[in-house]
Amino acid sequence: QVQLVESGGGLVQTGGSLRLSCAAAGRIFSIDVMGWYRQAPGKQRELVASITPGGSTNYADSAKGRFTISRDNARNTVYLQMNRLKPEDTAVYYCNADILVDVGASIKYINYWGQGTQVTVSS
Repeated sequence: QVQLVESGGGLVQTGGSLRLSCAAAGRIFSIDVMGWYRQAPGKQRELVASITPGGSTNYADSAKGRFTISRDNARNTVYLQMNRLKPEDTAVYYCNADILVDVGASIKYINYWGQGTQVTVSS
């Protein structure tokens, strides 16, 4: 059983920083793209940032210049460093990854989601 375990959310004041972590656990052959999404109350889930195994990154416009995504391939872990946080960053943040797993007769990439971690930025 493969799962993504997130940590690092919490309550912070405007202008503060938080670092989210997400570790993939289980019988994993490899991991392709890893990313962070967020969902605010009443809104759709949206991409915040993603990163390839080689380190190429992609950011939502709202995250550019403030957030940094990184990964440790040896630890199957992805991070999101969030600086200069704003109240509009308040949301549940979800880790996402395409993971190569054994499905019995073969191996294939399956998309996994973490359980979510709450980030609240007070004004």
